[in-house]
Amino acid sequence: MSFLNLWLNSGLVILGLMTALWLLSLALKNSSIVDIFWGTGFVITFWVGTLLIPGEMSARTILLGIITTIWGLRLSLYIFQRNHGKPEDFRYAKWREEAGKDWWWRSFFKVFLLQGILLWIISTPLLATQTGSASNSALACYDLITAIIWLTGFAFEAGGDYQLARFKADRANKGKLLTTGFWSVTRHPNYWGDAVQWWGFYLLALISGAWWTIFSPLIMTYLLRNVSGVAMLEKSLKDTKPGYAEYIANTPSFMPRILPRKKR
Repeated sequence: MSFLNLWLNSGLVILGLMTALWLLSLALKNSSIVDIFWGTGFVITFWVGTLLIPGEMSARTILLGIITTIWGLRLSLYIFQRNHGKPEDFRYAKWREEAGKDWWWRSFFKVFLLQGILLWIISTPLLATQTGSASNSALACYDLITAIIWLTGFAFEAGGDYQLARFKADRANKGKLLTTGFWSVTRHPNYWGDAVQWWGFYLLALISGAWWTIFSPLIMTYLLRNVSGVAMLEKSLKDTKPGYAEYIANTPSFMPRILPRKKR
């Protein structure tokens, strides 16, 4: 199967999944369930792709499937645990209030279809790795290097989320800032780690001959840095968290500080 056919078929699968998720959100009156599905959506897209391609999976495809599944399911589980028992996320609640009675159908286009299109576009290297000119070549040292890069990103994302969850669980930390561990070298280790993992996914696609899918990690990095991740949180944290201005002055927002900060 050609990449184009695989990509188009995957788009139909994503459309079906997003439509089902939209119907579920109407029943629950909670559009923020789409955030829980984000990571799992990539996992489903990848493995459906493997089913559509005849023949045995290559070692590189298996490697990509493993790390994609670990990334996607962990992210979905984390967001589910974080949001469980809480009301609809404030972003979607605001849109619901603004749209009034029309939100039931507007939410399909503004939330579910939009995120489905993003998922479809960003998942390109996950599919192109399976159909690239060198997709069936044996694993090499480049694959090992890529796995190490991905693991570094996973450590920042999963480790940052874990440290933040433990910090918030302690009532003594209410109103305080987490500035230790991963959070001492970057203000958003989870978003940084997420971006690094997507560059890892792309590198496997690059090794497979799908160099042109570089737009995928570029889009993810831009979204995490300037749209739905760092930029959105920073707007609220500057005004609500005491000491955040000092934290900004001492800690990078995205890319971690590798060398110790020079003392004045």
